[in-house]
Amino acid sequence: MDSLKELFKVGNGPSSSHTIGPERASKRFKEKHKDINKFVVELYGSLALTGKGHLTDWIIEESLKPAKVEFVWLPDVVHPYHTNAMKFIAVNDMGVEVDSWLVFSVGGGTIMEENQARQGASKVYKEKNMSEVKAWCEREKKELWEYVEMNEGKEIWDFLKTIWTAMETSVETGISKSGVLPGTLRLPRRAQTFYRKARQNSSKSGFTGRIFAYTLAVSEENGGGGTVVTAPTCGASGVIPGLLYALKEEYKFSVDEALKGLAVAGIIGNIIKENATISGAEGGCQAEVGSACAMASAMSCFLMGGSLDQIEYAAEVGLEHHLGMTCDPVGGYVQIPCIERNAVAATRALDSAIYSLYTDGQHTITFDQVVETMRITGRDLKEEYRETSLGGLARLQTEC
Repeated sequence: MDSLKELFKVGNGPSSSHTIGPERASKRFKEKHKDINKFVVELYGSLALTGKGHLTDWIIEESLKPAKVEFVWLPDVVHPYHTNAMKFIAVNDMGVEVDSWLVFSVGGGTIMEENQARQGASKVYKEKNMSEVKAWCEREKKELWEYVEMNEGKEIWDFLKTIWTAMETSVETGISKSGVLPGTLRLPRRAQTFYRKARQNSSKSGFTGRIFAYTLAVSEENGGGGTVVTAPTCGASGVIPGLLYALKEEYKFSVDEALKGLAVAGIIGNIIKENATISGAEGGCQAEVGSACAMASAMSCFLMGGSLDQIEYAAEVGLEHHLGMTCDPVGGYVQIPCIERNAVAATRALDSAIYSLYTDGQHTITFDQVVETMRITGRDLKEEYRETSLGGLARLQTEC
């Protein structure tokens, strides 16, 4: 499994696959061709189908400035390696192609070439699934956060501190804003209103309201193209920071505890990324919000004193009850149903953690089994339900 530094990334929304990945690819190709004044960019599959709503063309143009960019949209061309494919073509002043590069945005802002292995790209973690990770922890008498530190080194805490600071900023920035999100949907921001209602309510519903508010704040920032953290993707970026911000506030967790919680969440995300997918274009929203819920469930269970078995159970519950969830962004925007879905998943993550804490941690379905089930389910989903805006709620875009 790869480093958590390849899972948590700070970047601009609304989509890690459609904005952060293409931005990284654009800058890499531009660096190779600094004197080129014109690029042709071919976008395939899901990138072509939802690219405009996801600001793919905008971020590529911004990244390749001041060169002129010509786009070719090819939604019917789907590469076997991954549907999020793009080809950069450098054209000289005589109009002659001098170079081209086919690259794939495979989820979470990660870009790969066709000859690269999708799994095991880095051997930071030699264990490849939850069963192996648990066996190590039990053998060494260590917690999951200690497993992370052992593999990544103590410098991982400085990295996670940067990630947590970015998450806090996205919550606080989102809470401060009102008005409507950019795009034709004219979706109003709700985080600030939710917060005003929740902060005066000392009951359990007030705490839930703050979870909603903080999660909405981040998801609205993402939907508006603001700065967020992939956790594990931009489309699911509100779940972990929204819930962790509320938990830290409610239970007075220290920053060190919050960072350990992020480390636990990161291992869960890594296992999913390694053995299934975190790409909505490849596995539907179960791969994005479902994965985020599993990560947040494990994180919450750890912070509330859960055992290793209970943490695994919480992650399993969080993912199991998102199996089959479709990725169907209305109008191609990461707004409906994505923003609301993040808020609901955050509370579901907390419920999953509490549920597991009421048990002794023993359960029939393992986390590895539900990850494999998610992988197979994603493969079996029709194309219309995998970030193409061709089916599900996305069919309603004309009415909206």
